[in-house]
Amino acid sequence: MARVTVEDCLDHVENRFSLVMMATARARELRNGSERIFHSKNKEPVQALREVAAGYIVFDEPSKQRLRSHLGASVEMEEK
Repeated sequence: MARVTVEDCLDHVENRFSLVMMATARARELRNGSERIFHSKNKEPVQALREVAAGYIVFDEPSKQRLRSHLGASVEMEEK
């Protein structure tokens, strides 16, 4: 399989920040034993990016809400 690029992933994600959040979450799932969508010998972060670039992982409404809650918690911590 060819090298995965950020541009390949951005076709399926709104912006780079969303891409980082999605890929990080998916890489953690893979590291914790989640099944790979397709077989490869890549490490978890690369596998996660490949899954995003292939369109298997999407930034849907529940993902957006998790991101908003995460960002809200970060902003609240900074204000204290």
